[in-house]
Amino acid sequence: MTRQVRCGGVAIGGGAPVSIQSMTNVDSRDEKALLEQIARLEDAGCQIVRMAVPDRESAEVLGRVRRKIHIPLVADIHFDYRLAIAAIEAGADKVRINPGNIGSTDRVRAVVDAARQRGIPIRVGVNSGSLEKEILQKHGGVTAEGLAESALRNLRMIEDMDYDNLVVSLKSSDVRMNYEAHKILAAATDHPVHIGITEAGTPGRGKVKSAVGIGSLLLEGIGDTMRVSLTADPVEEVYFAKEILRSLGLRKSAVNLVSCPTCGRTKIGLEALAEKLERELDRIEEMRSAQAQKTGRMLRPITVAVMGCAVNGPGEAREADFGVAGGDGKGLLFSRGEIVGSVPEEDIIPALLQMIEEETRKELQNESQSEGNGQV
Repeated sequence: MTRQVRCGGVAIGGGAPVSIQSMTNVDSRDEKALLEQIARLEDAGCQIVRMAVPDRESAEVLGRVRRKIHIPLVADIHFDYRLAIAAIEAGADKVRINPGNIGSTDRVRAVVDAARQRGIPIRVGVNSGSLEKEILQKHGGVTAEGLAESALRNLRMIEDMDYDNLVVSLKSSDVRMNYEAHKILAAATDHPVHIGITEAGTPGRGKVKSAVGIGSLLLEGIGDTMRVSLTADPVEEVYFAKEILRSLGLRKSAVNLVSCPTCGRTKIGLEALAEKLERELDRIEEMRSAQAQKTGRMLRPITVAVMGCAVNGPGEAREADFGVAGGDGKGLLFSRGEIVGSVPEEDIIPALLQMIEEETRKELQNESQSEGNGQV
């Protein structure tokens, strides 16, 4: 097991649940755009957010943003150690540096001293695109061994400065190389590990690479916090990270969506309905999960079935907590095994959500009353 550090209120390592991160992609000097995007990321389930700090102005903006958001904020620094110090002084909850491009040992030490004074962790990050020249020469290019060597060398540099409040990451866009490098790293250090596949690509291809690359590491027990890197709206990264964790049983799902693959009998736009409902259910799941964190008790998981026709539809919808069986441009609604009505296709999502939200409100109200009565 890795040791544990804290990024704001989020524990990383030491047996804590794998946390989900993402990174803003709006102008780091645009406070309004940052706040809007971070709010969307938080609503999606992001637990730690990172922003690039390329200049002094963005370091100042980081400080103002940090005071207005609810999740930890990490400063992403390259090249200029003074920006790392400025971001730390502005209130960053963690700072990400690549010591190889920060410069001299004295400059790295200055960043370490600033982090020590604030009591925040440093993420030591190494990417396949930024390996030191001597390591590239030694290994004949970018290799798993070279990635691990670079990460371990940079960790030792900071450990020698008597600082161990560290998280380590090494990332490659090559899934196999990424996997092998992490195995070497995990065998050589107990610092918590931030995992991901760097520059994974567009959602279509990037999700496949991320699922294989991140999933294989998690199955090996490697990874304490993670980011899915996609050329897309970062909210997509968060949604997909949650799916990876759910599929591995590392994140309990408060809401389970069942939907059929469709066939020639389907007479409603089931694919669009299921995708839209999935996003709405993510919002409800976050609300239910927040209640669990607050009370220490999970609300009862619910299953929602969206089925396309009369073959398996009524049976699946009846077995779920809430469901719909598609007809010709309409849907038959079920609640707790009972038919409650039939609605036109365009009203299916609102009708399902109304039933689910009413149920959730009742459960939350019952939990609050139980708390007030001292029941455990």
